[in-house]
Amino acid sequence: RYLHPLEHVYMSQSTNDVYPTAVKVALHFGIQRLTAAMAELRAAFAAKAVEFADVLKMGRTQLQDAVPMTLGQEFSTYAVMLEEDEQRLKEAALLIHEINLGATAIGTGITAHPDYAPLVCRRLSEVTGIELVTASNLVEATQDAGAFVQLSGVLKRVAVKLSKTCNDLRLLSSGPRTGLGEINLPPMQAGSSIMPGKVNPVIPEVVNQIAFEVIGNDVTVSFAAEAGQLQLNAFEPVIAHSLFKSLMHLRNGCDTLRERCVKGITANRGHLRSMVEHSIGIVTALNPYIGYTNATQVAQEALKTGRSVYDLVLEKKLLSREKLDEILRPEVLTRPNYVPPE
Repeated sequence: RYLHPLEHVYMSQSTNDVYPTAVKVALHFGIQRLTAAMAELRAAFAAKAVEFADVLKMGRTQLQDAVPMTLGQEFSTYAVMLEEDEQRLKEAALLIHEINLGATAIGTGITAHPDYAPLVCRRLSEVTGIELVTASNLVEATQDAGAFVQLSGVLKRVAVKLSKTCNDLRLLSSGPRTGLGEINLPPMQAGSSIMPGKVNPVIPEVVNQIAFEVIGNDVTVSFAAEAGQLQLNAFEPVIAHSLFKSLMHLRNGCDTLRERCVKGITANRGHLRSMVEHSIGIVTALNPYIGYTNATQVAQEALKTGRSVYDLVLEKKLLSREKLDEILRPEVLTRPNYVPPE
């Protein structure tokens, strides 16, 4: 006798518990692939942080000169941001592991065998290798889309941070002559059909656009989750579609950014050093050594004449070249270095 698809194969089941569970299993593996891609991108940023550890540059707040830092410190922040979001994704995945198999239509378990829910959860865990758990309240689990909303929010967080990082890369590489020009991104294609030699930061721009899409997908998930009524959310298909798309595109974005951009970034070391020496911001570091009054006078003259703070300090014999170079060492400027007033 052949198995009947409904009377036998589908025994103790409903589309209202099977489909959401299948979606969650698929999301688990999508999250794993994304976190792996994020870890590799993080490693690429961390490697650049080591490479640029001795490259001094000016930090900026509100796009204005602030105080010195190293390019390595700047790149290390991108690695740390990714590491934090990897952890947030793993936390969101735990919510995805809660399933409602055995709930049948609305969570009451009607037509299901009393032993079905624990048995099928155990077996599905064995088959998938995921530590799945049956929800403690199947009625709630059948109608609630909170786990999907949480995951979508974390994906939006990843997108926002990646996009901010790409904004930085585009700004730091702007130029080559009239922008910041602190770093060079590997050229991927000709940037213009009319302007010879122009190269655009196309890889960061691609990731920016992925982020815009993911943020939009999060809005879709939010509205779809909110639109559910009573014992079932009829809009889980668009929730699943949005989440799968966000996971896939973020993963591809991380891979592309790593291979076609971050690994090939180089620093314009001489230009960075020159900007530090010409920046008014370094007088903050010199203040403990030459005094507030002298530091103010040097800053004002540097602004008025366009000369570097470095040269003015030497000219006024406020510090010796050896002492000034010692103060301007990256390891001194970029960590707590309180000097008691003389």
